[in-house]
Amino acid sequence: MYFVPALLQSGDYARALIKGIERKMDPETVAQRAEARLRRQQLLDREIPPRFRALLDEAVLHRQVGGSAIMQAQVAKMLARIREDKAIIQVIPFTVGAHASTDSNFNFLEFGNESQQRPVVFVEGLFHNRYFERPIEIARYREALDYLRDAALSPSDSMSLITKVSNEFSKNPVPAPHSGAKEGRLT
Repeated sequence: MYFVPALLQSGDYARALIKGIERKMDPETVAQRAEARLRRQQLLDREIPPRFRALLDEAVLHRQVGGSAIMQAQVAKMLARIREDKAIIQVIPFTVGAHASTDSNFNFLEFGNESQQRPVVFVEGLFHNRYFERPIEIARYREALDYLRDAALSPSDSMSLITKVSNEFSKNPVPAPHSGAKEGRLT
């Protein structure tokens, strides 16, 4: 995945990400979309929450959505969800190179044995969102997930890497982009 999954996003990260994707969006719409993401996160706070695993490209941890202060808070939220046993996060390190999701973000949804609902794959796009449900599509995405899990760091090694990145954000604050400061020009 190229960004922190919506179920793990902080409010500031969600707003910065939404605004970064659609720069012309009016602020009220940005706020509504961010609020919707935060409300969906309540799923993870249920007495019996769904099992949630995120496989993230390492770039997600380094891409400064909103600046280092927002990223530091975002990474802290991810670490808290791991410690609370609300999420399993595995990082696909840069050293893997190209991997099974290099050209696509997707969410693989399974609904448990007691559900009659078959697995669904959700792919979010710039203009359209797609849902894949056919057995051949599910099989291909399941295969990609297997490859991604094999390429990813273990959950404990991922937590160590996320902690290291968090410490780097706190040591090396970088101002948020477009913070109102004038940009200089080289001539």
